[in-house]
Amino acid sequence: MTAKGCLYGLSLGPGDPGLITRRAWELLRGKGLWAYPVRHWGGDSFALDIVRRAGLAVPDSAMPLCFPMTHQPEVLARHWLAAAQTILSSLERGQDVCFLVEGDASTYSTFGHLARTLRALDADIPVAVIAGVTSYQAAAAHLGLALADADDRLAILPAGYGIHTIDHLLDEFDALVLLKVKPLLADIIDLLERRGLLAHARFVEKVGCPEERTVHDLRQIRDERVNYLSLLLVHNPQRPKGEVARGCRKRTPQGEKHP
Repeated sequence: MTAKGCLYGLSLGPGDPGLITRRAWELLRGKGLWAYPVRHWGGDSFALDIVRRAGLAVPDSAMPLCFPMTHQPEVLARHWLAAAQTILSSLERGQDVCFLVEGDASTYSTFGHLARTLRALDADIPVAVIAGVTSYQAAAAHLGLALADADDRLAILPAGYGIHTIDHLLDEFDALVLLKVKPLLADIIDLLERRGLLAHARFVEKVGCPEERTVHDLRQIRDERVNYLSLLLVHNPQRPKGEVARGCRKRTPQGEKHP
């Protein structure tokens, strides 16, 4: 009986080909079938572009898988199922499949949906995630910023959770990473301005790419239509250190137990 192939979530980092890990590079140079995401048929793939800029030729057998930009669950489910069915036959023949992912495949990635849908079709298909550098890690490194230090609390979330949530989290955490800020950027800038935090926020767009842009004065981009691949790093030095956030516990000294 032929052993089934493995589905790899092949993390490529946020854009700089130099951040592709050695393990990911080995798999890219191996015999696995490449699959890559597109937002619509015939569209470009950011993940595939990272590999091209790394100097690798795209195999003729590489397969696009369509994942549209929508929040409609039934539309997404239909495309996840179609993508899983597309690669299932190759996996069942013993062919490994490398699904190319920008950033890290375990962090807000389409790969998780693809893997779960595939497992629902065939629970025996092995799945492996190859860890990668996230966009916010690369952005902090590029800016020379520490995301969190000592006992700092760090929250990472898509900005789509809304202004009320972001406002609340600024009281709960020392630093925020806000992903996918495009739709709410002006509102977020207004919030940070009201709270006196504009000087402690940085905007980064397409980190690690030739088109990378960083902005220190967010007022300059208040009315811009920024790229989808953009984020904000926000520190809140005003939050009292050592204060227990709602829903959080104090750190318990070693050897002691929580009541």
